[in-house]
Amino acid sequence: MPPRTREDHKVTDTVLQLLNVESAYGPIKAIRGVSLKVRQGEIATVLGSNGAGKTTILKTISGIIDPRKGSIEFRGQNITAKDPAYIVQQGLSHVPEGREVFPLLSVRDNLLMGAYTRKDRDGVARDIETVFGYFPILKERATQDAGLLSGGQQQMLAISRAIMAAPQLILLDEPSLGLSPKLTKEIFEIVVRINRERGTTILLVEQNANMALNASDYGYVLENGRIVMEDTCERLREKEDIKEFYLGLKDDGVRGERRWKKKKTWR
Repeated sequence: MPPRTREDHKVTDTVLQLLNVESAYGPIKAIRGVSLKVRQGEIATVLGSNGAGKTTILKTISGIIDPRKGSIEFRGQNITAKDPAYIVQQGLSHVPEGREVFPLLSVRDNLLMGAYTRKDRDGVARDIETVFGYFPILKERATQDAGLLSGGQQQMLAISRAIMAAPQLILLDEPSLGLSPKLTKEIFEIVVRINRERGTTILLVEQNANMALNASDYGYVLENGRIVMEDTCERLREKEDIKEFYLGLKDDGVRGERRWKKKKTWR
């Protein structure tokens, strides 16, 4: 998948904005003063190591966790600490980490669960055919219980279920988790197609920095619950700290210093 450039997708208005958001699990702060924007029609990504707070950002946006501080606006409306069902109805879908399909329901019924807020039956039928076009294996397994699908097929189903809500914004949490490199590449190619063909804005959190930076327009780097860098993904791919600590690339002149001893400068 070739890297995206800023010119690949024209962006205009801000769809999602977080201002100084702080969330915690009991006494432990997971994210601290996080501020970010996602613009209409783009794919934005949050990069970070395991435990950096990426999943907490998405859970806070979708109302699963109430923030202790800060505000969240979606399409100009304050959704801070709103009920998750209300947030879904405003046009925001969340694909959680670990897929979380309904295992005892069929593939088709899982898709229909994604469309439960919709009243346009013809539109729902069209979107089912659309997701079957993106993921033909789901059409083959339409009557099969979702719990019997492979991990990759469940990830396809979770993404498809989110599409069925006809959202303005999809929150996509670690889509590559537990998948083979080949399947990861296929999933990311479909994510880019969904963005380009449907105009759906996507906020992606991902540990696979190479795939995320190539698929996305704008990126944020999260360390210990704080945003430490942001830029277009085209520029982030050229940053020295990103190259070394996230892409595994090292300057030819740097020798003899162990990676875990070297301090990030976020230059």
